[in-house]
Amino acid sequence: MATQRILATEGAKAVIPKLKTEYGELMFHQSGGCCEGSYPHCFEKGGFLIGSNDVCIGEIEGCPFYMASDQFEYWKHTQLTLAAMEGRAASFSLESTIDMAFYIKSRLFTEAELKDLTPIQQD
Repeated sequence: MATQRILATEGAKAVIPKLKTEYGELMFHQSGGCCEGSYPHCFEKGGFLIGSNDVCIGEIEGCPFYMASDQFEYWKHTQLTLAAMEGRAASFSLESTIDMAFYIKSRLFTEAELKDLTPIQQD
């Protein structure tokens, strides 16, 4: 089985069904911006326009996770993990409506993992 580029903690996985109940299908986007742009954002599927420079690095609980390609260039050697904590999220991200905040943890891939990564998808 190929090494996944994006994972989620049990806490993040527990938040996603709550948001799906309220908003339907979801998607995530991680940009390379500053301030709120550096957080992962959760949107209703189609609620954020995916650009030609965005790549899909995988799925979390059936939700595609996109990243700006220039940000992906910096992070392509790292496995990302979506985590959640109580507290106010980025104002445009859906989990802020339930006083939760998604954030990213990362670690470098091992040499063996780098040889067996899931492919990225470019829409």
